[in-house]
Amino acid sequence: MLTSTARFETQNASRYLQQLLKHFGHKIEVSYDESQGQAMLNQGPAVLKADAGALTVQVSGGDLRAVIEARYVIDKHLVTFAFRDGFSGFSWTLDA
Repeated sequence: MLTSTARFETQNASRYLQQLLKHFGHKIEVSYDESQGQAMLNQGPAVLKADAGALTVQVSGGDLRAVIEARYVIDKHLVTFAFRDGFSGFSWTLDA
């Protein structure tokens, strides 16, 4: 399984984590609290963590295409939710 991770510096990390996972929860299985959560995306699981200064997301997939699609799903939704913080997409890294 391939994984990719990204971090967005924001004071609103917990709010975005909860907003994103609540939204996803209308269609897929999710679990979350104020500081961490997981979404079972079609491509593979996404794990989110919020701390006082940033939102960190790790997506997983069976191949590179799945990872890229999962990154797109996360980015697309956060662009809408975090526009006030100037979010325009994560700078993702492919984990070793």
